[in-house]
Amino acid sequence: MQPEPDNQFKFSPSVLAWPLLFTIIIWAVYWFEIKFKMSLSEFGIFPRTLKGMRGIVFSPFLHGSLEHLYNNSIPLFMLVAALRYFYRKQALEVIGFGILVSGFFTWLIARESYHIGASGLIYVLVAFMFFKGIQTQYYRLVAVSLLIILLYGGMIWYVFPDVEEGISWEGHLSGLITGFLFSVFYKTPEYKKPIFYAWEDPEFDPQEDAFMKRFDENGNFVNPPPPPEPEITEEDKEAGAANYYAPLRVIYNFRETQNIDNDEEAV
Repeated sequence: MQPEPDNQFKFSPSVLAWPLLFTIIIWAVYWFEIKFKMSLSEFGIFPRTLKGMRGIVFSPFLHGSLEHLYNNSIPLFMLVAALRYFYRKQALEVIGFGILVSGFFTWLIARESYHIGASGLIYVLVAFMFFKGIQTQYYRLVAVSLLIILLYGGMIWYVFPDVEEGISWEGHLSGLITGFLFSVFYKTPEYKKPIFYAWEDPEFDPQEDAFMKRFDENGNFVNPPPPPEPEITEEDKEAGAANYYAPLRVIYNFRETQNIDNDEEAV
């Protein structure tokens, strides 16, 4: 039986708690670096080295500047909240495995440099919710997909090399690929689509529909035969006559008039 969509989308404290916690952690890490005047960039992803693999876990929590941190904080907060609300059952795995898988892809294909930042996870969330919403064909999730395109559609350019110097386009591309793969791998309920027309009902039988019966085998519309004229019996006539004749007897009296000379009025 298909689930009711309204039972799948529920607001809970975790919708705000998860993104808030993630945002607090990345800001706390950056504050720690500023406070103690140290850089943790060496804990980022350094491609194709054993030591650089630790960045697969740590890189989303590291940022190179305040601008970098700020640019990632707002979309990360919004996307994690949307993921938790619309894809409650898949949210934790998409975030957890998204960090690991996109980080591993980055470790495989990236340039020899330290790659840090939560932008790879952001691309995972954007790609997952966009492609999964289209795949479900459920109007609310499709609307989420269109909203994501409206807000973050321009991010697609940053998966290509040499678009902007100093960004990890490899991390963006890895996140995009990971999100798409997750949208195919993780299954969501087969949402019941609202039925607006009778023929959208799975149990609709066109052979039993009065309108569909008006079409012949070639698809031509055939006018229905005129209704038969009702048969009028003698009793119907007598009953009808009673409706046209008054039941009371009406008597008309005529008064004679005489012509009077001298232009006198007749009486």
